[in-house]
Amino acid sequence: MIDTLFFDLGDTLRVIRKDPAYSRAARKRIMDLLGADGDPDAFYHDVIEPRYDRYREWALTYYCEAPEKVLWTRWLAYDYPRERVEAAAGELTWAYRKTKGERVVAEGGEETLRELKRRGYTLGIVSDLVGVNEVDDWLDRDGLRGLFSTVQQSSICLIRKPHPAIYYYALQECGARAEETCFIGDNLDRDIVGAKAAGLGMTVAVRHPGAKPQQVTQANRPDRTISRLPELLDIFPGQ
Repeated sequence: MIDTLFFDLGDTLRVIRKDPAYSRAARKRIMDLLGADGDPDAFYHDVIEPRYDRYREWALTYYCEAPEKVLWTRWLAYDYPRERVEAAAGELTWAYRKTKGERVVAEGGEETLRELKRRGYTLGIVSDLVGVNEVDDWLDRDGLRGLFSTVQQSSICLIRKPHPAIYYYALQECGARAEETCFIGDNLDRDIVGAKAAGLGMTVAVRHPGAKPQQVTQANRPDRTISRLPELLDIFPGQ
């Protein structure tokens, strides 16, 4: 019997709303914080993104996340004054996140969360992302903090999915049993494989409209697949 539901964030519980002006302003903010000159879009595409790609390859290889100061002084802005970069690391990370667009809760997501909570499920978040303040700020701003019994972020525990340890941290914090927990995520090779490695009792893949196709294998095959978060209410009727 499932009594606990853990959610991924990116492309699961939250989606990106594209806004060119919003993204360009964030790219300019990165340049301002670093003291760089030039065109914000060119700087982002020619300097920051290639460096972030190398960082991401490292992070995915070792299933870990670098602290913000390390991310910027070692990977993304190693050729800028170290003290300046370290002092601005948190704001730089937030600006980098905003370059992709504005992150908003997927359609029907908040209502679904509140109903699942009302039905008696324990809810948690297990997410890979850079930056230590973004999620807390969002939960407090939107009044969602009280819905979740655990919030595990790779940016804080420094462990990325599919390493099972990040799931174990979540289970431990909310006192849940792995076999009675379901993980809901979009990435088959990270979210689903990791949940299975941690011994979670069920997995659900979210495939929002327009999501890129993924190859399904025996190792990453979810128990259920949905295209909208409110479909979870049909799967989990209540305690």
